[in-house]
Amino acid sequence: MIASVLPTYNRAPLAFERGEGAWLTTTEGARFLDLGAGIAVNALGHAHPALVGALTDQAGKLWHVSNLYEIPHQQRLADKLVEHTFADTVFFTNSGTEAAELAIKMARKYWTAKEEDRVEIVAFEGAFHGRSTGAIAMAGGEKLTRGFGPLMPGFRHLPWGDHDALRAAVTARTAAVIVEPVQGEGGIRPLPDVCLKGLRDLCDETGALMILDEVQCGMGRTGRLFAHEWAGVAPDIMMVAKGIGGGFPLGALLATERAATGMTAGTHGSTYGGNPLACAVGCAVMDIVTDARFLAEVRRKAALFRQKLEGLVAAHPGVFAGVRGLGLMLGLKCVPANTAVVQAGYGEGVLTVPGGDNVVRILPPLTLTEDDIAEGIARLDRAAARLASAA
Repeated sequence: MIASVLPTYNRAPLAFERGEGAWLTTTEGARFLDLGAGIAVNALGHAHPALVGALTDQAGKLWHVSNLYEIPHQQRLADKLVEHTFADTVFFTNSGTEAAELAIKMARKYWTAKEEDRVEIVAFEGAFHGRSTGAIAMAGGEKLTRGFGPLMPGFRHLPWGDHDALRAAVTARTAAVIVEPVQGEGGIRPLPDVCLKGLRDLCDETGALMILDEVQCGMGRTGRLFAHEWAGVAPDIMMVAKGIGGGFPLGALLATERAATGMTAGTHGSTYGGNPLACAVGCAVMDIVTDARFLAEVRRKAALFRQKLEGLVAAHPGVFAGVRGLGLMLGLKCVPANTAVVQAGYGEGVLTVPGGDNVVRILPPLTLTEDDIAEGIARLDRAAARLASAA
C-alpha cells in the first residue's frame, strides 16, 4: 500500500523538532551538526533571531493579499535587490524552480517582442535548474528526464567545460545561455572566472541573453553576495532562491530592463509569489548578507574550513580524493560511494548532502562558528575512520 506521503524521497530515518544556529535536535533528543543547511537554504542557520522577529511581527499583521494589490514588503525587497545587484527589476516566486520557468519565458518573450525567431536556450551537462517540466528539459540529464517525455523542445545541451562546443553552438539564432557559476547538484563544480567572462563576451557578440542560476551558489555562499561577482561580470537574467528566504519559501528572478522588455502586464503571475510573510523575511536576510563585514567573515571561515578539509583528505586517502568549491559551497570528492560517507556521518551526528560526480556537499550555515568548524571536522574524521575500518 502506498504511503500517505507520496514516496518520491529516499529519506534518512531522522526527524528534527528544533534547531539553533548550525545545530539540529531530533525528536529523540540527539544533536546533529548541520553542514547541509537544508541544501544551502538556511543561510543564517536555524532560528536566527532577526528572521524569527521579522516573521512573527509580520504574521501578526498580514499574511496574504495576492498580487492584485501593492505589497509594501515586496517593494522593499525588490528595491534592496536592485540596489545591490546588476538588476533593474525583480519578479518574486516561491522557489528556484518557478524562477527557472520564468527565465525560460522571459528569454523567449524578449525575442518574440523583437519579432525575431530565436527560441533555443543552451545549457550544460550536469546542470540542475529544478524539477518542473520546463526545468528538467532545460537541464537535460537522463536522471531528471527519464519517463517524463515528450520534453519541452528548444534546448541544446553541451559538455561542461567544452569551449569549442560552446562557441559552435551559440550563434545569432540563440535566445539565451544558462549556467550555474558553481554547479551544486552536479558535484560542486565552479566555472572558472575566465570561462564566465568568455561566456559573457560570447553572449555580447551574438546577442544571446546570459542567464545565471544562482539558486544554490548565491546569497553570500561564496563570500560575495552572488558568485558571478568574482568574475567581474553581470548576467541579463538571474535565478535566486534558497538562501534568500533563510528557510522560508522564497525565490526571485532578477533582470535588466532590456531583458525584461517583453514581460508586460498579464504575461506572468503568481498567487503566493512575493507574499508579505516571505518578503518580510527576505528583507531581514538581505540586511544581514549585504553587510561587507558579514561577507568578509564568510570568506575567512571558508578559508579555515577548506584548510581543515584538505587536512582531512590527507588523513583519509582511502575515503576522500580531494576538496573543491568556492566559499562555503564545498565538496569532498569521495572514494567509496558518497552515500556511504553521508550515512557514516549520520552515525557521528553530522549532516552532509550527496551530489553528482560522487561528491559530498558541505553547505553549512554562513553563520557557523570556528568551534562548529572544528567539531564538524572531528565528526567527519570519525566518520571517515569508521568507513576505513569497515573496508
